[in-house]
Amino acid sequence: MKKLLPALTMALIFVFVFSADADLKSNAAGVRFEITFPATASKDGLDGRLLLLISTNDKQEPRFQISEDLTTQQVFGVNVEGWKPGQPMVVDQGAFGYPRRSLTDVPAGEYWVQGLLHRYETFRRSDGHTVKLPMDRGEGQQWSRAPGNLYSTPQKMRIDPASQTPITIALDKIIPPIEPPKDTKYIKHIKIQSERLTKFWGRPMHLGAHVLLPEGFDSHPEARYPLVIFHGHFPSDFGGFREAPPDPNLKPEYSERFKLAGYNRIQQEQAHEFYKEWTGPNFPRFIIIEIQHANPYYDDSYAVNSANLGPYGDAITYELIPEIEKRFRGIGKGWARFLYGGSTGGWEAMAVQVFYPDEYNGSWAACPDPIDFRAYTVVNIYEHENAYYADSKWKRMPRPGKRNYLGELSATVEDMNHMELALGTNSRSGGQFDIWEAVYSPVGSNGYPKPIWDKLTGKIDRSVAEYWRENYDLGHILKRDWARIGPKLEGKLHIYVGEADNYYLNNAVYLVEDFLKTTKNPAYGGIVDYEPRAEHCWNGDHTRPNALSRLRYHQFYAPKIVERILKSAPPGADVKSWRY
Repeated sequence: MKKLLPALTMALIFVFVFSADADLKSNAAGVRFEITFPATASKDGLDGRLLLLISTNDKQEPRFQISEDLTTQQVFGVNVEGWKPGQPMVVDQGAFGYPRRSLTDVPAGEYWVQGLLHRYETFRRSDGHTVKLPMDRGEGQQWSRAPGNLYSTPQKMRIDPASQTPITIALDKIIPPIEPPKDTKYIKHIKIQSERLTKFWGRPMHLGAHVLLPEGFDSHPEARYPLVIFHGHFPSDFGGFREAPPDPNLKPEYSERFKLAGYNRIQQEQAHEFYKEWTGPNFPRFIIIEIQHANPYYDDSYAVNSANLGPYGDAITYELIPEIEKRFRGIGKGWARFLYGGSTGGWEAMAVQVFYPDEYNGSWAACPDPIDFRAYTVVNIYEHENAYYADSKWKRMPRPGKRNYLGELSATVEDMNHMELALGTNSRSGGQFDIWEAVYSPVGSNGYPKPIWDKLTGKIDRSVAEYWRENYDLGHILKRDWARIGPKLEGKLHIYVGEADNYYLNNAVYLVEDFLKTTKNPAYGGIVDYEPRAEHCWNGDHTRPNALSRLRYHQFYAPKIVERILKSAPPGADVKSWRY
């Protein structure tokens, strides 16, 4: 349903859209910040997203306090191109902000203030487009921690929206490089240059993995091993594996998410427990890997081919995986490869299994990102007119974005998207909705992902939705292609989600389950399971709370993988050399 907006509203929208996308050189009255950087930081002109961060909390630097939650502090952002040392860059009331839209909305008072430049680089892709994006620098696409980003020392200062006196800020610091992790007896690190991705991006592009080797790897040179991919967000090292006992001097930290004191110690305890189980006599002897596939849009690629990100699915499946199996004596056959993960990793585990049905023999998808876009969180991209507000003639009802198990809201879909718009235009925020857009969308005329909806207003583009449906809507693809791929997926799809998932991810699982229950010739032969009141990210363990089960993916899924191998391995397959 289309509505006519008052002229004033339209004018305001124009101001916000213009200022969010343009280099800001405003002469608007009111408070203004003039931000510079010294020649010692860079003698060249810089491109990127300049962020002004304002906080009432001195417990952390402002750059670490921007989130979708109620505890978030304030950020404003403007694009910069060719920014020279010593040249003042202005941030004023025209800059787009979150959660307050304009500097004029910031109440007069004392604040901690910080500036940061998230640096962009120029990519000349093989599809003919030239784009400016933040190259990952080993941090997993985290703008607040990205090496090479310039930032200022936080200052306590008074801000008065009516003041005519410019406030100056100097970006006097640079985030240092990150030291790569070192190999150990059990954990090895591999990095390869991908031929496919290098061709797409027009510069050398790499894939990496942290490889957890089984106990007895060196003493059983005849053994060849199944390979398990633990999909998820960018791993700095193989997580949840700790040879040393918990640190007795560790200062306990409270987990607000799980309402648990000393959760950092619980994590160390569980990591050490996994080490003891992994090296004990009864744990299955697998190779488990976590993949590093951060890219210019996000901390990972979603492990599929994409018009905007390039052929990550093929690069991982046909370049990285075979290289790991070659180096570390993997069996190297589809029947001996498995996938599991949660949230982003849950979607990846299921999508990779669906798109490469012969190359993998089972996926366990926990709390997956939306697997049916009729429930893209709470948005039906095919039927709804607006992503931010429910369709209504008389009411303006915001769509919820994040809840707890009691249904209490901390963010709307609009909030979450406007946070991303403040952090970066053209899907460059490194945020959740932006990476979905970057992975699933066709390339727009400007070389960036074509938006699924107007980032400011929420109006959905039906043509983009149709592209998403045919290429990445897993529920639709399963239904459309079951006659062809169903026989290859029998017994391979397992999905778990809490019925109080914070991001409403259970809604899409319901829809996919409705289809899977109807499958015949063959029936899908897998599992779809739920836990009442469980938040994000329940993984199928009915015996433990989320706070613990999320630390035990390997122990929970390993027996299921062994069962799958013994049931489905082809005649003559090696099901013995690795079972010592």
